[in-house]
Parts: sequence; C-alpha cells; structure tokens
Amino acid sequence: MPASSPRHLCAIAAALALTLTAPATTALADTPDSAALREVLFVGNNWDGTADVIKSTGDFAKIGRINVIPDKDERMAEINADPIKWIYFMAIRNSVGEGHDQFVDDMYATPDGTAMVVSRPSFADVVSIDLATGDINWRFPVSGYRSDHMAVSPDGTRVAVSASTSNTVHVLDIGTGEQVGSFTTGDKPHENVFSKDGKYIWNMSIGDVNTALDAPWLDWTKGDRRITVVDATTFRQVKVIDMRERLDAIGLDDYSDAVRPAVFSPDESKLYFQVSFFNGFFEYDIAADRITRTKTLPENPDTSEDRTTWVNDSRHHGITMKPDGTKLCVAGTMDDYAVVVDRATLQQGPLVPASKPYWSTVSGDGKACVVSESGADQVTAIDFATGRKLVSVPVGDHPQRVRLARVPADWTGPSAS
Repeated sequence: MPASSPRHLCAIAAALALTLTAPATTALADTPDSAALREVLFVGNNWDGTADVIKSTGDFAKIGRINVIPDKDERMAEINADPIKWIYFMAIRNSVGEGHDQFVDDMYATPDGTAMVVSRPSFADVVSIDLATGDINWRFPVSGYRSDHMAVSPDGTRVAVSASTSNTVHVLDIGTGEQVGSFTTGDKPHENVFSKDGKYIWNMSIGDVNTALDAPWLDWTKGDRRITVVDATTFRQVKVIDMRERLDAIGLDDYSDAVRPAVFSPDESKLYFQVSFFNGFFEYDIAADRITRTKTLPENPDTSEDRTTWVNDSRHHGITMKPDGTKLCVAGTMDDYAVVVDRATLQQGPLVPASKPYWSTVSGDGKACVVSESGADQVTAIDFATGRKLVSVPVGDHPQRVRLARVPADWTGPSAS
C-alpha cells in the first residue's frame, strides 16, 4: 500500500467511522417469504462433517442434522490423484486439524432459507447444500489449498470466504456460487466482517499459527498480520491497520498482533478483538485509530504454559456482544471457560466451565450467549443478565462455528438423509 500522510489516514478513519454508523439492514433481515421461516442456529461439527440445526432460543433443542460432505468420495478421489493436493490435505489433518480432517469451518443460510452455504477447509472449497434434499447446489474451489472463516453481507446475497494459503478473500453470489470479486490480504486470512451498511469488508490475517516458533521474541516469524479493509463493491483496499504499531504504542511490544475473532460495537465506533496467545481482549477506537482499553481475563492454573500446546496459537478464541452493546461474551478456549464481561466497566462475571470453547455468538432473542464446546461436543447457552449457564445441548464431533440462520418453519432435516 502506498505511504499515506497522517492527515490522510485520519480522514479515512473518520469517513469509515461515519459510514459504519449509518442505519443498516441485518443478515437476517425480513424477506418476502420470512413468515414461512423460523430462526435457528447452525452448529458446524468440523471433524465429522456435519452441521446440527438447533433452536435459537429456549431449550436450544436439536431440530435436524445436515451432512455437509455428501460428495466426500468424489473429493477424496481428486485429492488422492493429485500429489500436491494430497500433501496439503494431510498437512491440514496433522497441523490445524489436530489429527483430524476439517470438513466444516463456517456456514450461513441463503436469504430464502432453502440452502446452507459451507466452507470446507480440507476440501478447499465452499458449497451450497439444498436443505430439502441434502444435495449440493453449487461448489466453488477457493484459490490455494484451504478455505476458512466466512461472512455474509447484510442483505444476505453475498458471502466472503478466506482462502488461507493464497492470502485471498473470495466474494461469491450466495445463490449461484459465482465470484463477484476478490481481494488480497495479509498472511493467512482468517476472520471476515461486513460493516452493517454492507459498504466495507474487514479481514483479519493471523499469519502462521502452526509453527512451533511461539516464544514472544520469535513473533516476527509468524508473517504479515494485519487488518485489511476493502470497499465491498469495488474490492479496492481502503485501509490497512497494523496492530503491531498500536500495541507497541501502549507498551505491549511482547504481545502478538495476530487479530483473531473480533466484534464491533452497535454503532461500529469500537472494535473488540482477541490476539494469539492472550487470555483477554482489546478495545480499538476506529476514528482515533488506537487501542483504548485492555482486558486481561483469568488464567486457568491447569492450562499448560507451553505455548506450543495451545491450539493454533489460540489462548482465547471467540467473542460476541449483546445486541444492545452492554455485554461481551468471551470463549476462553485453552483456559476451559466462557465468561460475560460488562462492556462499560470491563468487570467480568462468573467463569462458566466449558471444555475448549471455540466460538461464541448471540441467541435469537439476544438474551444469551451461545458457545461451542469443542472438547465436549456440545453447545452451551449463558445468560447475559446473570453470566450463568442456562443449558447445554449435545451436538456432533468438535463443534466450532455457530451462526444464526433461517430455515423453513416445518424443516426437520433433508429428505435424502
């Protein structure tokens, strides 16, 4: 990116902040057929290649299950016939997959509720699966050899997916799978977030998380890690944010600058984000372009201090916010708990025991935080008001991403299964 003057960067930051606060629709906005749909939660079971569909409120009971790898034999035949694809497939299994194949990372519903769009890391693709039949509607192979986190546009018509080995984000038409644009990122693009008005896409690149060079003084070996902000129409780069500079400015030069899960405040003036190896999160003021607060959360005394044992450089991985902006909910992945934090005071609530919680999202009514317990094969709902556990529901093997979605009101699972 060409060098920019401080005045120019400030102008961009101010423009972004003003644009981000504009009124906007949401990914679950009403559609002409919305009366025939009901809100649910998709739970991606990464290691067994399924997605459970559960209620989005109340008892969070299971409604149905989807096989997201109905074409497994065909995909494996392709991989086994190509030595390079096979090497990458096995590398994923033995590194980020912790000895398992990664069959579902992220998933969203189409606006009409007829299909689920899924990123499949081990197959390096995105597919659309018909919720009525379980058949594949379309398939998009990403560039490189692994797909990762996705984001859906506020109107539900486009989906952005990170291609982690090619430093690329593809933006697809959610109905057809056709690429409408793409952009380059830092090393190993990870989280994607659309602004509420759909005008910008924020991508966070996390660098090399599967090396053993995890000591703080070796952090520079992890690669080019940055936030890339692009125009969601032209896909031209608007801004790059290097958190290394912002962390150094507050004396945290020994902290990683690999931004992991992140969430905006309701007015999108603040960004709350996690970084590799850190048990806590940061608050970043977008217009001021600086980190304004740091929250360190408790360490579990049973958690190993050997960083190489932490999954993909994570210590905490998963952060969401109550819709009114008053509470945050954090997944303390390697510390085996989840916790609600007051946003104004940063005072934490009770630690809720959880087995390797990998993600957190908000329930359909906004009253609870839902975390995926990848170590216990269940999801757990936590009351935002009290910070205490409400209920746990069994799901498939190694649940990771959990997303709100809408499906037909009478849906109980694909007929093909």
